[in-house]
Amino acid sequence: MLDKPASALRLRERLLDSQRLMEETGCYDGITELTLRNQDPLKFETLHTKLRAYCVSAREMARRISASPGVREVGEMVVAIYTPEGDAIALSNGIMVHVHTMSRFIKWMIKKNYEENPRIREGDIFANNDAFIGTVQVPDVMDVVPIFHEGTLVGWAGAVCHELEAGGITPGGDVCLAQERFTEGLFVCAEKIGENDEIRRDYVIRCERNLRMPIYWVLDEKAKVASCIDMRESVKQLISEIGLDYWMKVSKEFIEEGRRAQLARTRQLTVPGIYRGHTFYGHVTAGKPGFQLLGDPDWLYNIPIEMEITTDGKITMDFEGTQPWGYHSMNCTPAGMDGGMFVTLTQHMNFEGLVNDGAWMATELKLPHGTWTNPDNEMVATATSWALLLPAYGVFQRLLSRSFIARGFVEEAFVGQVNSPMIEMGGESQYGTPFGMAHFECAAAGSGALAIKDGLDTAYVGWNPESDMGNIEVWEQSMPMVYIGRSIVPNSGGAGKYRGGCSFVSTWLINKTPHLRLHTSEHSSRVFDNGGTCGGYPAPTCQKHRAVRNSNIHELAARGEPLAHAPGIDPHMSDYEKNIGGDHVVVEGPYITSPHKEGDIFSHSYNGGGGYGDVLERDPIKTAWDVENGFLTREAADQVFGIVLKDDEDGYPKADIDATVTRRAAMRKERLAKAIPVADWIAAERGRVEKADFAPEVKKMYASAIKLSSRFTKDFSDFWNVDARSIFTPGAKP
Repeated sequence: MLDKPASALRLRERLLDSQRLMEETGCYDGITELTLRNQDPLKFETLHTKLRAYCVSAREMARRISASPGVREVGEMVVAIYTPEGDAIALSNGIMVHVHTMSRFIKWMIKKNYEENPRIREGDIFANNDAFIGTVQVPDVMDVVPIFHEGTLVGWAGAVCHELEAGGITPGGDVCLAQERFTEGLFVCAEKIGENDEIRRDYVIRCERNLRMPIYWVLDEKAKVASCIDMRESVKQLISEIGLDYWMKVSKEFIEEGRRAQLARTRQLTVPGIYRGHTFYGHVTAGKPGFQLLGDPDWLYNIPIEMEITTDGKITMDFEGTQPWGYHSMNCTPAGMDGGMFVTLTQHMNFEGLVNDGAWMATELKLPHGTWTNPDNEMVATATSWALLLPAYGVFQRLLSRSFIARGFVEEAFVGQVNSPMIEMGGESQYGTPFGMAHFECAAAGSGALAIKDGLDTAYVGWNPESDMGNIEVWEQSMPMVYIGRSIVPNSGGAGKYRGGCSFVSTWLINKTPHLRLHTSEHSSRVFDNGGTCGGYPAPTCQKHRAVRNSNIHELAARGEPLAHAPGIDPHMSDYEKNIGGDHVVVEGPYITSPHKEGDIFSHSYNGGGGYGDVLERDPIKTAWDVENGFLTREAADQVFGIVLKDDEDGYPKADIDATVTRRAAMRKERLAKAIPVADWIAAERGRVEKADFAPEVKKMYASAIKLSSRFTKDFSDFWNVDARSIFTPGAKP
């Protein structure tokens, strides 16, 4: 196709030629042999490790420059190095969602001929947060700078920070009430924001005039640019040592090696075949203030996933049968779906840290056009895309775990990530200034269980493996609230032989502000989206938020009386109601309500993960420890796990082993007495299906999936032995 050497080609020609070689040979950039690795494997691996060290060092430096507690405390940042064509070579730790999202951003600019206009020159800085170009959501703002060596473009350095405020219709970064792109906030659409290593003043002014709290965004831009410059100079120094020709070849061999390593690891850990999983996501906003009328206030999404693992190790994820995009903030884009895939792979298969775009080339996503995974309208909102991404890739984790177990690698099985809600807030700060921010303590919820032990308590989320909730004192500096307490939420992990990790609840006193708006996002209101595995139960859902307006807490404190620090375990009356006077409010699902003011109290809990294995196989001694330390209640130990507890001489719970054996034997008999053959159950349920005897949201869910997907329609019809199209879309042509 092209006779000129790669170094002489225009960027767009280079990119197209690289893609052509991949299609023709099946290998990245046509690299059928890892020549440099074979010649000197020690040099090859040393250089690859050195590149990752550059990324990690630059990230840690930038974290200390950043003003944002989301970046500094929680670690919501990643940096990476790319080829001239935009393929990831190496990346740091952090939010490893963005291995390929920045790659899409760079490739988008190349395909749009940025080399001609606005030009790509030494010292230029480009930024983007448009998910349809290459990121996950508006607050994920990415910067890239080109790397030149003696006039030749030899790569890119890139960095992403998750911003705590994006200037949308609601304050904070994840704009939960956005229903269209136009309400999500400040968009930076693959723009050149700086030259000569300096961010343009007009860009800074735009940020200052369109954000409630621009200090975080602007200083994070400076932190990202600093990290990119640091990586750029490190790469240039490396090239001066190893030579330009060697760099251009070895950087691409690193990616081809990554592709082969992903295939090899899949062959090693998994069993080839087709795996199917399913989850749902439901959202309830009817009657809540601020909700626009473009979409349904209450809706349910169906997320069926088919994973195919081939004998050569390729993983394909197929989302056929899922729902169309909607007028809500939870749509995703192919870039976001790539991000979900990558952050999963980096935790479960490529955990040595040398992952790059090669792993992406060893996988495939089938994202039906027009669904929430791949909208056919670029005006849709994607502000809280993690709301659907997390449950979807939780299924992926459980499917991978099935294959690990089938292969015999039981210790690799992991029930999956959690869909934990985030608090967004804004109004007037304690300093009397406008503010808006996302509270990232949700980065430390409970994980799903493993096949060999309980999940992590208050120490995990799927989108950031570092999972740090941040220091209370730092959050209090940034928002007009002070903590009354943080506490474990008992029974918040899914039950099983190994339980899911428990989450925590935070309680705040609104402080020094006459106006504070609070919203929560990214949580399924009435659906079990954090599933269990191998008999384990899902994590609880139907979250409750509690508030006390016009409280008397200041009077109680002045008298030195005890204060409630958590809701407590009484399902009928919270400790706040027992202890604190005022107007008590309980809100189910997303918290969208009128503003709070100084003296009000707000309580918000996060999610635990699903369980693994039969609840009646759980260790009674471990359960007694859980009850003693507040992870489980006595009622759950008895009614769910069949474990009988008694107090020892010091008043601590102790497992009664003999009584537990008797109790569990009785529970197993109860199970058998209630059991019916699967065929009988299907026959009985078929009657409901024929009549579409479902809640309105369920009917809409099936109708939209059937309208969009002929394959889903056929599978549904064949399974239930019905004509699904005539049931859910009357009058439609067969």
